[in-house]
Amino acid sequence: MIPKMICNSCGKEICPCMGAPVAEYLHVAKEWGYFSGKDGMRQEWNLCESCYDRLLESFQVPASAQEVTELV
Repeated sequence: MIPKMICNSCGKEICPCMGAPVAEYLHVAKEWGYFSGKDGMRQEWNLCESCYDRLLESFQVPASAQEVTELV
């Protein structure tokens, strides 16, 4: 059984299809090091595409973007 993948921001399920998510999403995995306030902690979370867009809109300094001509 494939585990459910949930957007940590809105709670919407990112539906799996044949072992892979159907929708585009962002997965973040961060291991915190010394002097961080989270020493030795690993955090992981997922964002659906619409929550990712909202996150980027909140940036004070825009994220850089380049067009990719070969899609995987």
